[in-house]
Amino acid sequence: MSTAVLGQDTRSVGRGRPGVHSTLTRGSSVGLGVAMIWFSLLVLIPLAAIVVTAGQDGWQGYIDTLKNPQTWAAIRLTVTQSLLVTLVNVVMGTLIAWVLVRDRFWGRGVLDVLIDIPFAMPTIVAGLVLLGLYGPKSPLGINVANQRTSVTLALAFVTLPFIVRTVQPVLAELDTDVEEAAASLGANRGTILRRLVLPSLVPAIAAGAALSFARAISEYGSLVLLSGMLPYKTEVVSVRVYSFVEGGDQTGAAALATIMLAVALFVIVALDIIQRRVARRG
Repeated sequence: MSTAVLGQDTRSVGRGRPGVHSTLTRGSSVGLGVAMIWFSLLVLIPLAAIVVTAGQDGWQGYIDTLKNPQTWAAIRLTVTQSLLVTLVNVVMGTLIAWVLVRDRFWGRGVLDVLIDIPFAMPTIVAGLVLLGLYGPKSPLGINVANQRTSVTLALAFVTLPFIVRTVQPVLAELDTDVEEAAASLGANRGTILRRLVLPSLVPAIAAGAALSFARAISEYGSLVLLSGMLPYKTEVVSVRVYSFVEGGDQTGAAALATIMLAVALFVIVALDIIQRRVARRG
């Protein structure tokens, strides 16, 4: 099928594509320079400093960090709970986004606003709220304080909005006429969802899942009060890093931070690969 039929512009960047310049103007060059300087100051230089600090003991520093039973327990708990919460968010976040976009009901606007509360609320306040609801004095009669469930609950609370807010605008832009046309041709709801809706939502879901996972593995404030930070039980990586810093072991803290950075990058790349394959098959 020709590109004329597809309606796609396959010309390379800067070679005849309208609105794209092969060389930067003076204003664009200044803008790019300012953006890179700002990005370097906020991200690249601090990351480089952490990697350099972590590498002071060479590979042995990473090995010693991973061999520490308490540190390994914190890594295992953090990664497994973050993956679990991310999977839950994929399902529940997509469902909530669907309800907000496709359904009309009383209180919909209020629910839409409340979704953003975990974004606006300081994490230590979130921890206090969760402790009041699910702690020893819970009015609901549910006490998960100092248990692994408390880690799951806290991470689910602070990461809830990510997938909702990435899926919601994409879902709102989908043309429902296509779904109605497919239904008129005999396609059932499952087929429409699998072949038409999900392929369009997968990139947004993957982006939200990546943000959710990255936030979960770095969470600290909401866990402090409810989880109790018990070694080998409810201690997460962020708490372990803080323990290293308090103990004067900057190299160990940097090594552990670098390891978690590598884990986050691996998961983000894996999610990107998955969403590309799913979208291609759809």
